[in-house]
Amino acid sequence: MKAIMLTEHGDAGGESLPSFSLQDLPDPQIGPDQILVDVRAAGVNPADPRLSGGEIPGWDVAGVVVATGPQVQNFVVGDEVYACAQSTYAERAAVAERDAVHKPAALSFVEAAAVPLAALTALQALRAAGTGEGDVVLVHGASGGVGHFAVQIARALGAERVLGTAPDADHEFLRELGAEPVEAPAEPVDVALDLRGGAATEQALQQVKDPARAVSTVAGQRITDGGGRFVAPEPDLDGLRWLADLADKGRLRVNLHRELPLAEAADAHRLVESGHVRGKVVLTP
Repeated sequence: MKAIMLTEHGDAGGESLPSFSLQDLPDPQIGPDQILVDVRAAGVNPADPRLSGGEIPGWDVAGVVVATGPQVQNFVVGDEVYACAQSTYAERAAVAERDAVHKPAALSFVEAAAVPLAALTALQALRAAGTGEGDVVLVHGASGGVGHFAVQIARALGAERVLGTAPDADHEFLRELGAEPVEAPAEPVDVALDLRGGAATEQALQQVKDPARAVSTVAGQRITDGGGRFVAPEPDLDGLRWLADLADKGRLRVNLHRELPLAEAADAHRLVESGHVRGKVVLTP
């Protein structure tokens, strides 16, 4: 199979990106509780390169099951799945059964591959803040990969209003998602979600009624020092099922900023790190 390898370690949050190399590799061997997935698309996330050199990056995948281990009970060859897994920048990926669910029928493979890590991050952050009926939610970075999901998920969790910060060029996009573009809320909000760090972290703490309902996905120390919460995404099979159901009900839109071939993984990361992505970037083998 063709796969992208990290040829040197890199930190996607730093000034330079790691080096990627397209290589020919054997298909992965699956364990007794794993499925082998023919990768149709892999989502691109800033965290993807944070692996040691010589590994295949990637956390999001959508594709078709081509083999199953003897202990697998919920999937058969031919099933369409999506998952938050590892080493997905490849034509095939070994995925633990516990990490995969059936792909939402309403989404294409490319759309489905954009969902797992970003949408789980948004869902878990909003749940950590106790988002529910009648809340006014503020999302800093509302037009990005996690942010555009957060707007829609907040609505699905019962928020009465969703306010979002984003570049001026993205304001109409936010309105289409059901958010109100703002530079700063006129009054304190019930939930503040910081997806950008820096000034946005400070603003989230200042703009929320109760600091315990301010959540950051990027600034752990500062948000907790201020009385808020830091959330890093965790595997969540029920969450993936919930998101699939939301998509199949037509309540989760995936905005694809760009679809690039696997060989252009480096360009995909330059695009993501530019900070000017509306929605998600996805790779296709």
